[in-house]
Amino acid sequence: MKQVFITFFFTFSLCSSGQNLYSKSYGNKKEKVIIFIHGGPSGNSSLFESTTAQKLANLGFYVIVYDRRGEGRSVDPNAKFTYVEAFQDLNAIYSKYNLRKATLLAHSFGGLVATLYATKYPENVSSLILAGALFSQQETYDHILNSVSRIATNKEDSIQLANINAIEKLSKNSAEYRKVCFNLAAENGFFKMKTPTKASKNLYANYEASKFYKTNIRNKNAPLLFYQNEKQNNIDSRPFLKEIKAKGIAIYAIYGKEDGIFSSAQIISIKDLAGENHFALLKNCSHYLFVDQQQQFLYQIQNWYK
Repeated sequence: MKQVFITFFFTFSLCSSGQNLYSKSYGNKKEKVIIFIHGGPSGNSSLFESTTAQKLANLGFYVIVYDRRGEGRSVDPNAKFTYVEAFQDLNAIYSKYNLRKATLLAHSFGGLVATLYATKYPENVSSLILAGALFSQQETYDHILNSVSRIATNKEDSIQLANINAIEKLSKNSAEYRKVCFNLAAENGFFKMKTPTKASKNLYANYEASKFYKTNIRNKNAPLLFYQNEKQNNIDSRPFLKEIKAKGIAIYAIYGKEDGIFSSAQIISIKDLAGENHFALLKNCSHYLFVDQQQQFLYQIQNWYK
């Protein structure tokens, strides 16, 4: 039997230190609350909002998306891009929507934001879903460089091998190091599905033709300012995850089997941390799993919570 849910849309401007915080909600506010935490720094929630927010709400959730200050549609030239600012923005969302507790659905860099937030404000978080989320940054960078090095060795690409050697000499706590590692990952297709499905192709095509794609704002200065202003710029968040789990906050983890930025050892470690029944590995799926394998992604969340 199909269920009909009332959909509420809210867009607001939150004036605090001069920033305008973009936010929108989908679904019935009486249902379980899920806040989507986007990647970055320099990311936004437009892809998730365009493709998945309403569909998740249709399954019986109250879904809230927002862009952190200085990122995406939340334009703020004075943003510092620190975790403290990210916490302030998230607390503003709780205040705006009169929330007491919520599930944080965290993607990519958003996983670090959500984990550290739950550590600081455990009373605000009912559960945490790590969706292709970063949790051990240096291991990710090492895996990317090692993977590309193997590819270059097999191709006898001496130029690429020299490039990797130069990258490994950079400061591991620098914006440049992060950028070149992720650039290598992108150039080698680590973020994309190897065999796109018809459904995923349609989702990406519809997104690119939508208003959300037109407002897909990327602040190129965000990573630079993050590394300039934030001391915790290359962390392993697993000790924090263990801490919040010990406090009774449920942790779920869902990852793409073909997500090239994570090693098998990393995936095993996050599975062990979350637990067998709180973990899912989606086949033929890379980093943007809510688009790559949307139906499986939605089913898994519904199955965990319903």
